[in-house]
Amino acid sequence: MNTRISIVACVLVALAACSSNPAPPQWPGEAKGSSERALEAWLSGNSRIEAAEFSRARAELASTGQVGLVARLELLRCATRVASLVVEPCAGFDALAQDADPAEQAYARYLAGTAQAADAALLPDAHRALVGNAAPDAALASIPDPLSQLVAAGVLFRSGRATPAVIKQAVDTASARGWRRPLLAWLQVQQQRASAAGDAPAAAALQRRIDLVLPPR
Repeated sequence: MNTRISIVACVLVALAACSSNPAPPQWPGEAKGSSERALEAWLSGNSRIEAAEFSRARAELASTGQVGLVARLELLRCATRVASLVVEPCAGFDALAQDADPAEQAYARYLAGTAQAADAALLPDAHRALVGNAAPDAALASIPDPLSQLVAAGVLFRSGRATPAVIKQAVDTASARGWRRPLLAWLQVQQQRASAAGDAPAAAALQRRIDLVLPPR
């Protein structure tokens, strides 16, 4: 009997030892999934799904109390707006800015088109060459990631440095990914420039393309 009790006690101790190694937290996977779905929904033109998924991702990250994680999510959301030529304050990040790291503050300035030379070293590698670069076409073409490329094009547009080649690259990138929202925005820029140049046939062709991209009503 004593032996049996000892064996049971040992098993219980072993189980207790196993339970002391907790399962990995769920919030990283949940936040990543929701943020990815939010990003794709926005770029595809579905604002309702984007808002819902973003709220889920933000809630998961906020549960950690880590300002940097939430700040980066807010910056990602603002970056999708810049990529789509939506001009609005990055309000979600602004509320956290005073507690954000210098790199996050530098990226916020970059998105706003106000980055200075000193900010370049703090930016993600893909965007460093865009700060103060006199040859934006080549700098943009060197960015391999489609979203980063569109964000960079949006920054160039916001700072008045978007050449026709930059605009064409943004159109081609959004088209290749099937990202309706930024594609429409950049096509409209092309159309406006064609109209301003008095090129009626090009403007009409661009309008037909815009009509094709517009979602059914």
